[in-house]
Amino acid sequence: MQPVRRPPVRLRSYFLTFGLIALFLVLAHGPLLNLPFYWDEAGQFIPAALDLFRAGSWIPFSTTPNVHPPGVMAWLAAWWSIFGYSIVVTRIAMLAIAAVGALATFLLAIELSRGATGTPAFAALALLCLSPLFFAQSMLAQLDMPAMCFSILALLFFLQNRFRASALVCAALVLVKETGIVAPALFGCLLLFERGRSFRQRRQALWFLIPLPALLLWLFALRHATGHWFGNPEFTSYNLWEPLHPGRFLVALARRFYYLFIGSGHFIGTIALLWALPRMPLLRDRPWRIAGLFVLANVLVVSALGGAVLERYLLPVLPIIYIAFAVSLQALLPRTRALTMAALAACLIAANFVNPPYPFPFENNLAFVSFVELQENAAAAIELHKGLVATAFPMADALRDPDLGFVDTPRNVVSMADFTAPEIEKLKTLSPDVAPDMMIVFTRAWDPFGLLANPAVRRFLTREYGYRPELSPDAIAQMLSMTVTRRWTRRGLSFALLVREQ
Repeated sequence: MQPVRRPPVRLRSYFLTFGLIALFLVLAHGPLLNLPFYWDEAGQFIPAALDLFRAGSWIPFSTTPNVHPPGVMAWLAAWWSIFGYSIVVTRIAMLAIAAVGALATFLLAIELSRGATGTPAFAALALLCLSPLFFAQSMLAQLDMPAMCFSILALLFFLQNRFRASALVCAALVLVKETGIVAPALFGCLLLFERGRSFRQRRQALWFLIPLPALLLWLFALRHATGHWFGNPEFTSYNLWEPLHPGRFLVALARRFYYLFIGSGHFIGTIALLWALPRMPLLRDRPWRIAGLFVLANVLVVSALGGAVLERYLLPVLPIIYIAFAVSLQALLPRTRALTMAALAACLIAANFVNPPYPFPFENNLAFVSFVELQENAAAAIELHKGLVATAFPMADALRDPDLGFVDTPRNVVSMADFTAPEIEKLKTLSPDVAPDMMIVFTRAWDPFGLLANPAVRRFLTREYGYRPELSPDAIAQMLSMTVTRRWTRRGLSFALLVREQ
């Protein structure tokens, strides 16, 4: 009788660790697994994935195509092909990727903490799982969590001198998110130009050319289908040319460094890191120099590209920051280390629920859940009324498309760009037969202390970003001869239903 072949101990431990992380993430997100789709999920990624799932179209047609590669959409379509289309299946599919990313973070922490005392890898994993950005993004059908997963895996394999595996992971990375091309470019340059590298090792830099044709193939397909290399000219202008303005670039760069090293309690870890740098030679060794270059290169790229300065673009480097914090804690005395770790963890937990005192993307923490729940309330109220409704994205898409989880039947919607005075004036010019009978007005920017009302801030935002202040529901109701009949509020966010006076 042949003996049963068992997987190697290390492989079994990887599967066990992955299973524990996945179980934790699914249980932690359990109450949210049926949450309807949020903002860019609803506007871009879910419609694009459904086009692939239902029509086999790699280029989306039910939403505006853009440069984002179809890797995540293909992943979702594969899950739906097996389990059927549903919000729960979508959430679990994304949590599975997040679990792989967390496991990769744990393994990278082990690699970067060799020679350190204690167990910083467990601390790094705990900090990542408590992070509000990771927790929120791990369930959202967007590109940045998968980009983090492949980025960390590629860096791990590179540090282990497994260059072929790293290059292949980089190829998968660029098919998930185009800005992932920074990873193979950095790794290839390091192999070519590092001193002390043998000719054979430098020749291995050629492996990192593999991701380039993979990305070019997608761009050629996009160009053939749409006539534009990046899908559409508006996307190109907003995400490629406008962010290169010096003022906008510096603001984006400042926001990136603030989030990584100050916000959400990160300043505690940064102080520990600054204390440890001159005292721990480990943090100045080659692996950490490469990790630091990886962070810097990604921060520069996402600051120079992308019209929306979203913190989720930092996910590929966030695990490295937490690993640096965890390793740095080992330079402290045991009691101080424990107190510092507890303080940092407490800040991260609080940041999941407590909004910062300045405008921020709701998807940075659990504020996005409150926003979606308010959308559900407003959509339920709209279904009780007949007539045409006016509102802005993402509420407009939520009312039009039952696949997004808000309505059972699609509604006719008059779409608005925003709730500024010029948009309201456009509604006033509509003829009675196409004028809206109702309107949903909602909070699009969190601003509890009126920062956006500050004259200096408003002048800067108007000059650099074309900012226009939005009107309150009561001001809009007065302009359109409507009445505010319902209001819903949650965690500082609000929705209002306006109905035309008879």
